[in-house]
Amino acid sequence: MTSSTSSNVITFMSKGDLALSVTMTSVSTLLSPILTPLITYQLIGQKIAFDPLGMFWSIIQIVIIPICLGLAVKALLPKLAEQATDYLPAVSAIAISLIIAGVIAVSRDNIVKTSGIILLVVICHNCLGYLLGFILARITGMSWKKAIALSVEVGMQNSGLATGLAKTHFTSMPMATVPGAIFSAWHNISGALLAWIFVNFLNPKYAPAEEEESVSSQA
Repeated sequence: MTSSTSSNVITFMSKGDLALSVTMTSVSTLLSPILTPLITYQLIGQKIAFDPLGMFWSIIQIVIIPICLGLAVKALLPKLAEQATDYLPAVSAIAISLIIAGVIAVSRDNIVKTSGIILLVVICHNCLGYLLGFILARITGMSWKKAIALSVEVGMQNSGLATGLAKTHFTSMPMATVPGAIFSAWHNISGALLAWIFVNFLNPKYAPAEEEESVSSQA
């Protein structure tokens, strides 16, 4: 699944490597039309009937086309794009909030009916993503800021896309939209909490020490 655009905001708030975060989101977004249908087919294709080509086209419509339109506006209307830059953070925040509200509203009845086990699984999936991403980054020798970016990118996923695909391609399974809907709300809450922990507790203790070691080794 493609990374969430919210992950770039949370990485920025956490003082992580924003360039790495944006790059990872961009690459995963470009690969998602191919890998998401392929992985889905490998996991459940033999048990549940769905249309991989239809899913591919859905991701193109939901993710790739809007990105291409944005790039076209920037290339053809650079002045307009530059003027819009000041307003885009606010627009992004409103858009993310509306997407979360819409996803939850559509799945409201199923969310009310669902058991706590789905909420528990969603929380574990998200938190383990944060933890494993950070541990992997540190084991492989990545810097503190890059570790933050990888942690957030692995932990936060495009749940709006997941819910949309589930609703479109698994119509016989109405509960399939519930995990994505719950994740939409939860990962933004947990992401904000993670950013607060990094900024107020972890970064002041570990980031300066790592920077000093880096300067000493270069000297």
